[in-house]
Amino acid sequence: MGRIWSDQNKFQQWLEVELAASEVLAGLGTVPAEAARLLRAHAGFDVARIHAIEREVKHDVIAFTTAVSESMASAGQADSSRWLHYGLTSNDVVDTAQALQIKQASAILLAGLEALRVVLKRRALEFQHTVQIGRTHGVHAEPITFGLKLAIWYEEAGRNLRRLKDAAVEMRVGKISGAVGTFAHIGPEVEEAICARLQLLPAPVSSQVIQRDRHANYVATLAVIAASLEKIALEVRHLQRTEVREAEEYFSKSQKGSSAMPHKRNPVTCEQICGLARVVRSNAQAAFENVALWHERDISHSSVERVILPDSTILADYLLDRTTRLVDQMLVYPERMRRNLDMTRGLVFSGQLLLDLAAAGMLREAAYRLVQGHAMKAWQDESDFRAAIQGDPEIGKFLTSEQLAESFSLERQLRNIDRIFARVFGI
Repeated sequence: MGRIWSDQNKFQQWLEVELAASEVLAGLGTVPAEAARLLRAHAGFDVARIHAIEREVKHDVIAFTTAVSESMASAGQADSSRWLHYGLTSNDVVDTAQALQIKQASAILLAGLEALRVVLKRRALEFQHTVQIGRTHGVHAEPITFGLKLAIWYEEAGRNLRRLKDAAVEMRVGKISGAVGTFAHIGPEVEEAICARLQLLPAPVSSQVIQRDRHANYVATLAVIAASLEKIALEVRHLQRTEVREAEEYFSKSQKGSSAMPHKRNPVTCEQICGLARVVRSNAQAAFENVALWHERDISHSSVERVILPDSTILADYLLDRTTRLVDQMLVYPERMRRNLDMTRGLVFSGQLLLDLAAAGMLREAAYRLVQGHAMKAWQDESDFRAAIQGDPEIGKFLTSEQLAESFSLERQLRNIDRIFARVFGI
């Protein structure tokens, strides 16, 4: 990913746009065909030379075209260089080439999302029936399976995959419409042909630049992806807490957790994912600020994009890789999950018990007061909720011992897990 945003590749994409323009114009008879052929054969650049020229002229595209013209002169083809950049303005090249870079970056990110989904699916199926307590507000709620949690992440990654595909398509546009978008020097048909040659679509209308709502949407999509990856890492961090210890990130034999406390196994990968996701989200704010420019264009967006586009795509790629490794190597402790579920001695079945009492004829309000009374006492005394329920004669009037066993049935709570997995994975 870093190579895509290197100066070498950036200028190479600029050159591809310039050469495509020359060849299309040659096909239309505007540029001599021999000049276009010679440009393709001999045009080149040296990054250090471009930077040296830019320090003098204070304009990156002029520095680039000057360096390319020098390469043509060195090849004995100076006369042909006068057809370089013919009829174009700087942003015809820069914005169109940037679309090519984003296309390259998007291919890597889409592959990363696909790889994450493969791992999430494998581990979801692995733990499809691994019982775990569900938590709301951080407090025990009702039973789930660990595979269900992974299935949720898998489905979310699928939505992110679709979002990124759509955002990448929206960015796959070029513009060769001139200094203010009016095609004053070359016509729309030339733009269409140049873009087709570069496997881009022409922006239907543009000013001097492609409009930056596209870029804002793209970076915002990366921010959503980063937020989803943080969600996964944050969950593993919570599950790795000593008091919970139901899952944890991989910790190698040679790894050290603390300079002062040899016992520490810190979730450093998860914390890194959570931290860097904040950077991607902050870049989205900068992308939104780039949408509003003065009139047909100012340059305020340009300096920002030199930071946020490489940073956001590189970080998203890195975070996808780290999260995929996290899930792939994650250590899971089913016995601890079951022990944590059982630690409240049946409290987590209070909702089912409430429904069963109401179905058996007890008024819901009365059933709620009765069940909550036992639940709060069990909570405070750390006593056996199920035993208290079984010993309450008022409840015995409505539910038999066999029916109570059903109220506290784990299998009953989780009977639809396979149906959920069939909906998510089609199996």
